[in-house]
This record gives sequence, C-alpha cells and structure tokens, in this order.
Amino acid sequence: MSKTTVAQPGKRADPPAFGAFAEYMTDAMQRTVLYWDVMRQRSDQYYTEKAKGVPHVLQFDAELVLDARTFDKPVNYLLARISPPAGMAVDPLKRPFVVVDPRAGHGPGIGGFKADSELGVAMKAGHPAYLVGFTPEPMPGQTIEDIMHAEARFLEKVIALHPRAEGKPCVIGNCQGGWAILLVAGIRPELFGPIIVAGSPLSYWAGVEGENPMRYTGGLAGGSWVTALAGDLGNGKFDGGMLVENFENLNPSNTLWTKKYNLWSKVDTEGARFIEFEKWWGGHVSLNAEEMQWIVDELFVGNRLATAEIVTREGERVDLRNIRSPIVCFCSKGDNITPPQQALGWIHDLYGSDDDLRVCGQTIVYAVHETVGHLGIFVSGGVAKKEHQEFASNIDLIDVLPPGLYEAVMTRKTAESVHQEAISGDWIVRFEPRTLDDIRAIVQPDPENERRFATARRISEINLGLYRSMVQPFIKSFMTEQYAEWLKKSKHTELPFEIYSDRNPLMKQVAGLAEHVRENRQPAAPDNPLLKWQATVSDGIIAALDDYRDRRDAGLEKLFLAIYSSPMLQAMVGTGPADEPPRPRPGMAPERIALIKGRIAELKAGVAKGGAREASIRALLYVGMAGAGADERSFNTLREMRSENAGMTLEEFKQAVREQYFSLVLDPEGALAAIPKMLPADAAKRKRILEAIRRTADAAGAATGEGAGRLAKLEKLFAPGARAVTAKKASRKATRPAKS
Repeated sequence: MSKTTVAQPGKRADPPAFGAFAEYMTDAMQRTVLYWDVMRQRSDQYYTEKAKGVPHVLQFDAELVLDARTFDKPVNYLLARISPPAGMAVDPLKRPFVVVDPRAGHGPGIGGFKADSELGVAMKAGHPAYLVGFTPEPMPGQTIEDIMHAEARFLEKVIALHPRAEGKPCVIGNCQGGWAILLVAGIRPELFGPIIVAGSPLSYWAGVEGENPMRYTGGLAGGSWVTALAGDLGNGKFDGGMLVENFENLNPSNTLWTKKYNLWSKVDTEGARFIEFEKWWGGHVSLNAEEMQWIVDELFVGNRLATAEIVTREGERVDLRNIRSPIVCFCSKGDNITPPQQALGWIHDLYGSDDDLRVCGQTIVYAVHETVGHLGIFVSGGVAKKEHQEFASNIDLIDVLPPGLYEAVMTRKTAESVHQEAISGDWIVRFEPRTLDDIRAIVQPDPENERRFATARRISEINLGLYRSMVQPFIKSFMTEQYAEWLKKSKHTELPFEIYSDRNPLMKQVAGLAEHVRENRQPAAPDNPLLKWQATVSDGIIAALDDYRDRRDAGLEKLFLAIYSSPMLQAMVGTGPADEPPRPRPGMAPERIALIKGRIAELKAGVAKGGAREASIRALLYVGMAGAGADERSFNTLREMRSENAGMTLEEFKQAVREQYFSLVLDPEGALAAIPKMLPADAAKRKRILEAIRRTADAAGAATGEGAGRLAKLEKLFAPGARAVTAKKASRKATRPAKS
C-alpha cells in the first residue's frame, strides 16, 4: 500500500499560461487523481484488515487475558489488558477501568482510538485499563445472553487480577456497549464499580417530535420482520454494514457529499486522517441473526429494558434497580442517534419518585454536552480531555456520592480558582443534585406517544409471526452461503471497496499516476475565483440535501403519527383504553410503594447509631447539602485526610456516607440532635474533628450564606457542653407524658 503524503508545492515563478481557469482545472484534475488513490488505499486497507483474525484500531499495545471463544458457551469476545505508553505509570491499587466497545457494525478499539481517548485518560489518571473487544464473525449459535455471561466472567477475572484495588472496576460502555453492560449489571451488580454509559440508547421510544426521526424506523417498516428477513438473506448472519447504513441515512448531505467533498477539496492534507478513520468506520462486522433479532425485539422496538420486562432463559429478571453502583449517563444535544431523551428517559420510566430512586440506593449522574455528535462522545479528543478525563479523575467521588440524581457541571479552572492543588485537571467538576422533574423537563414524556409505540410493538409481533410462518420457510429453502455472500458484496456498503481496490483492473494504474501527480503538484492559488465558486456550489448541494432530509423526516413522522395514532388500530391490537398505561411502570406498583415506606421507616430507626466517624461524615454532608453540590476539591481534601489518618476503606466510607445521608434526608432534626452524643467526650478530639470539617467544607471556597450558617450550628453541636444538653433534652422528651 502506498503511503498518503502531504504535498509540499514549490513556488512557481510565473502564473499558469491560461490564467485562473487553467490553473483551477489543473488543480481539480490532480485532486481527482489523488482522491482516487486515497479511495484505493482505503479499499486495500479494508481487505487487509478483513484478512486479520482480530482487526482493531487500538493505538496502544494490548495483551490477551481471556478469549471467550474457548468458553463452554463460546462467543466472539475477548478481554485484553492495555499496556500504558512509555513514561506513563499505572497504580495497581487504583480501581481498573474496563472499556466495552460497541458492536454496532464496526470493529473494536474505538475506546483507545487515540492517545486522548477513554483508555488513554484512564491510564493517565493512574488506573489499569482493559478493553472488551470482539472478532468480526460471531461463533455459531451465540446469543446475547451468552455474551452477558462472558462479560461477567471478564469482570470476575479483572477483579481477581486486582485483589487489593480500592474499588470494583469502573466499566465504560459506548453506544451499544452501554445497554450491554447494564444488562449484565442488572443480574450481576456485585461485579461493578461505577458504570459510565456514553451515547447509549436506553429508552428507545423517547424523543421530541420534529427532532428524533430514527425512532420511527421500526414502526414504519412494520416491525422486526425486516430484521428477520435480513438475517435469512444472510444465511443466519446479520451484516453490520446495514447498521452503519442506518446511521449514515440520518445525514444524507454528509454521507453523499460533505465527507467525500472534504477529502477531494483538501486531499493534500486530509488523506491520512480519512484513511485512519475509515479503518474503523468501514471495518464492518457480523452478528448472528438471532442476536440482532433479540436486540430489535427486546430493545429497539420492544423497549423492555427500562421497565424490567426482560427475563433470561434461566428465569432471571433484568432489573436496573438491582444496580448499586453509580451510573453515569453522558449524552449530547448534538447526537441524532442517541439524543438526551433516549439516554435519560429510562430514569423516568423506572422510578416513580425521588424517594424510590434513593431507597433503591441508586446514584445516577448525567452530563449533557451542547453540541458534539454521536461519534464525538467517545472519539473526540476534546471530549476525552474534558468529560472523560474528569470522570476518570473523580471516579472515587462519583462512587461515594449519596443516593440520588445529580448533574455533572464542569467549569474551566482559572487563575482565580481557589485551592488549585486539589483540582486534578483543567476543569472543576461539581455534582449538583437534581430531581425527576429535571429529567422530565429533558425527556418530555407523553402518554399518547407511548401508546403509539406500544401499538407499533404489537404490530411488529404480529407481522413477525406472519413472516415466520408464511415466508421464512420459503427463503431458507433456497438460501446458501454462496448466495448470501454474493448479496453482501452487491450492497453499496461493500461494493465501493471492490470498485476502488486493486482488484479492479482499472484502478491498478492509479497508484503510479498519483505518484506522478504528487511530484508535479500544482495547487490553485488561494485567491483563485473558481475556488470560491467551487465552495458556493458545494454549499448549495449541502443545502439541497439538508432540505431533502428535513422534508423526508417530517413526512415520515407525519406518516407514523397518522398510522399509529388511530384509535381503531390501537383497539384492534389491544393496547388498551386511553385511561390505562400502555406498558408497566415498575416504580408505581403498589408493592413497590409499600417497600419504599418500609425501607424509610427502617432507615429512620437507625438515626442515632454510630460514633465520631459517622458524626463527622454526617456533619460534612449537612454543610455540603446547603451548597450547589459535591465539588471535587472538597472530596480530594477529604481523601488526603483519610490517607493521612489511615482511615476506613473507600467501600466503608461509601457505606457510611449513604447511611448518614439517609439520616439527614429522612429525619434532619433528629440526625443533628444525635451528633453530640456520637462525638467523643474529649474536648480536644472534638475540636480536631471540627477543624477537619471546616477544612473540607472550605476547600471549594469559604462557606457563605446557608453553608456558613450550618457551620455555625455545627460549632454549637461540637461545643463541650452540647453532649450534656442534648442528653438532658432527650431525657425530658422521654419522660414527658404522652398526649391523650
């Protein structure tokens, strides 16, 4: 494969003989030849990667730890340990990070695509790093449940390799990898530390009318029978290139024009970057037809993950409320594949109230980027150096956040930022408390919208049954592996690689011609008027394709709404009358509400338990709850104090934080009144504890307003006589006659 080089044109003494037109035409023809050569290199790269057993785009060295192809129920998944670059050390006592790459049509490695990536920033923060990847072809008969069990074994192995690590592994799931790890966590929660799902769709019906057209695809196709047909035409395999095609159809101007025009117009500098990205984007993998059918029926059309409706073949119910580890949902308003509504809607679906979420012991953090697109969430170097770096640097803080809902708010560190020694990077992260009302404001749930999609789900089930009984046997009777391979090669996801590769006799002369062009490159002058004309034409094509996209999406939405809003159709398929919910609401079930009330009573009964350590944590939480949220500087200061005093482990600290947080939320007056009795009688010890609390509370800046008032109240509770006063009040309260 010839190497793409950047042209270094020399200065021309004289202008082109035929003026600006001749200069432009020479430049355009040369760019066209170089464009063909880049496409040839891309095709050759495609076939080179395809011939490898385990192609990937990792920029780090890796060591195979486990190969799930050798398991009792083999799957095409691998666990690899990532080697840190020279000069970068990792701490074996820090919790490991495990990145699970998405199997959404592309190959593995995107989590370590470049130095500034999820794996890169995890190792930079000192954490050992692992990647869960896969091979291009699935093992015969493998299912999604088999993959779940394999990933559980991977985590067991990582935990065994780091027995002294402070905390269970932090697991990152990108896009389709996000729901995959949550499936595992729903039945094996003990294996997980904090879970980060980046750009991952979890609530598949959610969206805003006029903005999220991809969610209508299944309903307009008549359901998942199309998926079954694609699997049958693949002779039991589903071509991942079809998933890539679905993504590309969302933005036809980029797919049909901008991406290619950008390469052609800047071919001297863009070739290497284009080929590098296409190594992943064009590296299509396959899924078993049964795997893809499960994904569509249970998730994309069925939307059963967020309502605990998925049950494994062993009878285990996948309930996300079983997860005790913090879940970080990172999404973007600029993502047209996983908009914030689909990334966060599951929270509203699953929990009936804020108390429901807290009583489950669940901590959920969300971060919404303003502009970055879907791939940028886990590919962009800027995102890696900001959001992912802050998540990695503050993963222990995330792990000990009290149960509840938080938004990660990041502000840039400046020269005026106080206590800069306690800030780990270029940004200051603060986790601000939020409520389910904040989630509803983003998701904008609509019962009528749910009824439409519930109707589409039922139509899908009917059509799939008809297809399997009336059409599938006929297709399977004549389908062969050779015919399936021919159909795959004829698709436009595969055909361009064949056309532009050296397998095409017409392309064999391009490499030599391109080398000649590079040696005699004559780019047009930047002020050539035809270059401006070229840009104007390009803008017009983009505008026309964007207009087509908007009209297409609006028309498809109107069609979906017209079909599935029909009361007659809804009645015919049995989605229920308008006063009944179209699907279950786990958080609103009577037994769930009774469980919450019982748990609250149990927690209130333990308000006075504990000693000085518990009193200190309770006091810190009391002051912190008056502020805007948990600031990384306060936690880093507390971590230093804990290290200096050989205090409790992170897991013990996490448990203590949760208990003391509940005491303050459920019975604030009683929790504060109990503090003096929990403190030691020695005045000097009480003073040292109070000083440590002040130091931690002031780490993000001196307390003001309500925070300062709460500190003053604590000073009274820590005063030497407070213990006797509270004991006397408690005695009077105990002996006071009960009211009749």
